[in-house]
Amino acid sequence: MKDTMVLSRRFTGLLVLGTLVLGHAAAAGVSEETFSTWYGDVAGRYSVEDVENTGLTVFPTLDIPMGGEYEALGSAYTAAARDVTFIEANPAASSDLENTELAVFHNNLIADTNMESAAYTTRIDDFGTGVGVKYLHVPFTEYDGFGVQQATARYSEAVAAFNLSYNFFNSFYFNGVAAGANLKLAYRNIPEIIVPGQSAAGVLTDVGLLSRFDLLKFYPSRARNFAVGTAVRNIGPNVLDEPLPTTWSTGIAYSPLRPLLLSADVNVPFMPFSDLPPPPVGYAVGTAVTVTDFFTIRGGYQLKGGNPRISMGGSVRLQDMTLTINYTLDMTTQLTAFDRFSLQAGFSLGDRGRGDAQDTVRILYLDALEAFASGELERTINLTEQALAIDPTFQPAEETLEMALRMLDLQTQMDRIRSGTRTDTAEPPETEEPAAEPAETE
Repeated sequence: MKDTMVLSRRFTGLLVLGTLVLGHAAAAGVSEETFSTWYGDVAGRYSVEDVENTGLTVFPTLDIPMGGEYEALGSAYTAAARDVTFIEANPAASSDLENTELAVFHNNLIADTNMESAAYTTRIDDFGTGVGVKYLHVPFTEYDGFGVQQATARYSEAVAAFNLSYNFFNSFYFNGVAAGANLKLAYRNIPEIIVPGQSAAGVLTDVGLLSRFDLLKFYPSRARNFAVGTAVRNIGPNVLDEPLPTTWSTGIAYSPLRPLLLSADVNVPFMPFSDLPPPPVGYAVGTAVTVTDFFTIRGGYQLKGGNPRISMGGSVRLQDMTLTINYTLDMTTQLTAFDRFSLQAGFSLGDRGRGDAQDTVRILYLDALEAFASGELERTINLTEQALAIDPTFQPAEETLEMALRMLDLQTQMDRIRSGTRTDTAEPPETEEPAAEPAETE
């Protein structure tokens, strides 16, 4: 354990140092002229000037990731959705997560703009729930002509999401189809000193579906290696005549090898409560590689509104705590400062005993198979019934129980045949009594 902690600390240091070096390599030596040339080249390649209908929606905080794996995979997380950051990607995932999780986030945006976030999720059997909040704040300071501070104000946006989901048809052979929804409350505070009459509140919702199954799987594991998901996010009425950033996302996630995850999303913006034309379709791809049991690296690419965004990051797990750091480079990022980092501290709070229950069921089932092979049918029945009492969806135990019951019934019938007391044979037909002879007369 001590060696593992030492290695974890070393990997944490390497992760932070490596990310800083990558960011510095992107920023060092970049002059105004070089940045202008680089920006022009990228803008020309992606035809950014030709992209229309972007920036027309309210509450931009809804489009800024909290951080964590969701951001590191370029937001290609509609199907992947395997940790607490699901709450921004697909509300159906809470009913499929393994552990109860709590996470806090810090996202350092442009200049002195910051966003603080927190999220929590838990699951009881096939029912999942969660809550997430994020708060963006931008300070403003007023100076007079002599450089003397006259007043200060702070623009802020806050979003709270409340999640519910349920996993239907869940069984041993089929992971089910999860359906879920978020109820969101959003509020922005614009002080009168900045712009009068622009503070506003909004109510919106997310809905989603998610299913996991095995496809082209080349390694043994009970964890499903393929997932498909779809979600419509930020559905709600206009706020001060401005539409919300409503998006329909559909994605897949695939693990061809145990430590490798590949994901891809297609994002279709639309404005159901506005006549404004929606922005163009966006795309996102991401990959994650689990290098060791406690170290994972990730990368992602997103094209949205004509703006390419590249993200990179990694996680180090220290027992029940996971530290994640991401660096994101997009068309709005300044290359002269480290201003696009996000940090996450996640805590695993256990699985509500589901792991121990699965271990108990597995042991009972293996003992039942051993008893069945030895011809101990009554013991097999007893063990499989115990396993099913703990987990009614464990179909292998149900199948073994049915087989043991049939064989026990067959064995009982054979014993009756041998003893001549078989009860299921037909009774011989009744014969008619002979008619009474007529009485003799004198």
